[in-house]
Amino acid sequence: MTEDTLRVLIADDHTLFRRGVRSLLSTVPGVEVVGEAPDGESAVALTAELAPDLVLMDLQMPGGGGLVAIRAITEQSSAANVLVVTMFEDDDSVFAAMRAGARGYVLKDSDGDDFARAIVAVGRGEALFSRGIAARMMRFFSEPQSSARPFPELTDSERGVLRAMATGANNAAIARELSLSPKTVRNYISNIFRKLQVADRAQAIIVAREAGIERP
Repeated sequence: MTEDTLRVLIADDHTLFRRGVRSLLSTVPGVEVVGEAPDGESAVALTAELAPDLVLMDLQMPGGGGLVAIRAITEQSSAANVLVVTMFEDDDSVFAAMRAGARGYVLKDSDGDDFARAIVAVGRGEALFSRGIAARMMRFFSEPQSSARPFPELTDSERGVLRAMATGANNAAIARELSLSPKTVRNYISNIFRKLQVADRAQAIIVAREAGIERP
């Protein structure tokens, strides 16, 4: 191994996929797989232990999932770039991953050569997205500024609940403020967790405040 070797950690809960990626990368000059993680918690721990240049991250995994792991990795290590490798190409997943700190997003069914190029590019600090994902992002950012609100996947009602959550209000206070039943508030919060792909209230509040959604 030389100083220029790109050190990669593979985080995916499917053993066959990890094995396939390891086999592919063994044919790419200057790339070394230094570890494998079967879940989000292991990915965070191994990133701290092994200090890879690049983490290949699936989104749907046990142990908190990929989004939680991406946030933790980007907070604990500015040296490790994260490339999301997943089957999910919906807007919710793409923008949630970008907000979490991922530098690239490719689909698992990408061509092997394109996949290898994405790994090398993101590992060296570039931002890179597969063709379909890049087109979706271009459409999003070409919208008029007035329509490019944070979390466009949320309904107006869900946005109101998230804004109230970000101010520190509990469910009872939110229900009173928005004239909703406690059950409706709980349902909206469940939808918010799912759409923003966060594990709990604390994480939802963090991403809301980072986006400035608590401000009227």
